Amino acid sequence: MSDLTALITWTCSRCDGMVKDFEVIELIVDVQNCLQAFVGVAQDLHAIVIAFRGTQEHSIQNWIEDLFWKQLVLNYPGMPDAMVHHGFYSAYHNTTLRPCVLNAVKRAKELYGNMDVMVTGHSMGGAMASFCALDLTVNHEVKNVQLMTFGQPRVGNAAFASGFKKHVPNTFRITNEHDMVPHLPPYYSYFPHKTYHHFPREVWLYNLGLGSLVFTVEKVCDGSGEDPTCSRSVSGNSISDHLEYFGVLLEAETWGSCRIVMDNSLIKENLDINGNFVLSRNPATSVIKLEPQIHTSHSSV
Repeated sequence: MSDLTALITWTCSRCDGMVKDFEVIELIVDVQNCLQAFVGVAQDLHAIVIAFRGTQEHSIQNWIEDLFWKQLVLNYPGMPDAMVHHGFYSAYHNTTLRPCVLNAVKRAKELYGNMDVMVTGHSMGGAMASFCALDLTVNHEVKNVQLMTFGQPRVGNAAFASGFKKHVPNTFRITNEHDMVPHLPPYYSYFPHKTYHHFPREVWLYNLGLGSLVFTVEKVCDGSGEDPTCSRSVSGNSISDHLEYFGVLLEAETWGSCRIVMDNSLIKENLDINGNFVLSRNPATSVIKLEPQIHTSHSSV
């Protein structure tokens, strides 16, 4: 969404009425890195929901191709031999997103009590959601963290996947047909411990024809994270399968732009030095306020 007022009030045409009794309480916009996330409360699910926006690039094809060239360069704390994708790790840990998301979760728990936490995201948003779920569980001892991602790329090696499975067992990675992004960065079976490796559990969506009828099958894959009978059984060469899940188009209405639409009077006095800001609203009200910015370090990891 480009219209942030419509998003934080949950009145946008694509979200209004989609879920019952849902309120966004915090919207984080990292203008410098073209990242966006929100934290809200779903009363019917009795859960705090954290959602990370997917890739917002001028060319998604260029972004996909770039995934081949990233390097495994980081030892993840507390997980021996774990290595992760530098870019995805930094997008969550070294930007405005992490401190603001953690602050919003703390505020939501103070307001609503001990709710479950559900973390989600599509594409690169799924990668950031994964690091967020792990961060909440390991570093902040948040209980009952659930993760569900859509069209997520691989984010670490086999040691990372093993540790992730232990710390965030309530995880589902949804993949769709020939979506090419879950195939990246590449997995090489002859270097199982050195290559990128998905964590479990995958649920693969694929179409099955029966005469003139076509059904969508949801296959729950094995616990390896790299089930050869699921998405790895197909070529993974489709961008269109990446952009539509369960019949819902997941690309932005203003694709190819990091622009935002909002009343400038609400944000111009509250920008940090990089132009990033947070919109916060009180539950069950239409009042929008701006939180003081947390200035984060953008040092490499």
